[in-house]
Amino acid sequence: MIQIDRNRKIHGRQVQITTYEYEKDSVVVEGRLTDNRFMKTYYFSSGESRPPGVVHDLVIRMVVKGPKLVIDDIDVDMETVPREDCREVLNTLKRVIGMKIRAGFTEKVKEKIGGAKGCTHLVALLLAMAPAAVQGAWSAVARHPVDPAKYSGAALKFLENTCWVWRADGELMQETREKLSM
Repeated sequence: MIQIDRNRKIHGRQVQITTYEYEKDSVVVEGRLTDNRFMKTYYFSSGESRPPGVVHDLVIRMVVKGPKLVIDDIDVDMETVPREDCREVLNTLKRVIGMKIRAGFTEKVKEKIGGAKGCTHLVALLLAMAPAAVQGAWSAVARHPVDPAKYSGAALKFLENTCWVWRADGELMQETREKLSM
């Protein structure tokens, strides 16, 4: 087992994601990424020292319309950034409006806003928010009895092969198909 000296922490990252009720068939997914340095560090280019503290505190709020899980709107707050020119990418996430959260989402996001096109930390947060958006949107739907005619096809299509439990030839997928075909 890997041994850790917890008194020698260098960096910590917290990601917190919460889903809220919004308009009919929509939810707001809010994500926050906070990077904290626990010891003095030095800028690579200048050699200037910087004290411990928060380096990034970034918030994304996005409206997701279900059941197709379309990103309908998105806002970004860059509360704390290491450099003021980081804020120049504040609106780059607007490029994902209209995208559906489904297989291939990660690749499409990276193509639109990855690398030098945007902020790697915002991309990381958005990609962490996608599966949470799915969970939140389906939780919002499932607060009331679900109409299988309306959601079963979309649910099965979305869930199939997303993980071991939902693999196409797995027990749960087979059981679910049988129950929904009744």
